[in-house]
Amino acid sequence: MRGESLAELLGGRGGAIDATLPPLAFAAGWLLGGESLWGGVGAALAVGAAVAGVRLSRGDRPRSVLIGLLAVCVAALIAVRTGRAEDFFLIQVLSNAASALAWAVSIIVRWPLLGVLVGAVLGQRTRWRRDRALRRAYGRASWVWTATYVLRLAVFVPLYLSGQVLALVVARVALTWPLVAAALALSWVVLRRSLPDGHPGLRHPVTEDPAAAPR
Repeated sequence: MRGESLAELLGGRGGAIDATLPPLAFAAGWLLGGESLWGGVGAALAVGAAVAGVRLSRGDRPRSVLIGLLAVCVAALIAVRTGRAEDFFLIQVLSNAASALAWAVSIIVRWPLLGVLVGAVLGQRTRWRRDRALRRAYGRASWVWTATYVLRLAVFVPLYLSGQVLALVVARVALTWPLVAAALALSWVVLRRSLPDGHPGLRHPVTEDPAAAPR
């Protein structure tokens, strides 16, 4: 367990860095075009397509790449339809609200999303859930990720409502890859410290009788 980390298992930092490039391009195009919405949208779409191409060339899953590109296209479409530059970030606000709710509910119903994600990466399906200590540790560590979405909402919502486009871009960058890196590190610490001494680690759940496992 000491030889790897959540960052290595989930690979979250690279994707988070890529996600900040279209908003930065939007801000650059918007400013260089004299606060032109079309300039910002065009720049964001061009960079989004370039990022998608690079990710495909380095072997990222096509589905993941297309979802990222689709998010940029939807954000651009919303902004064009409303004519407001700040609406380019509306989908970000809504997705963080949905994510905060999903992570919190997953913990409450004892299906912590961190366990679901790591279990899928490790090919364990739901076997991790029959390990009560591991399930409890995943639950505690999942609160770290819930907090990241709540933090983003606390910053994004006031800026969005006041139409602070450049501040939204700065917040998007500051609360994307640096926050993901911090959440990966902190949730890993919480996860390790929540497991009892002698536990074999994430790759080796101590499975119990399936009839005794929670439904």
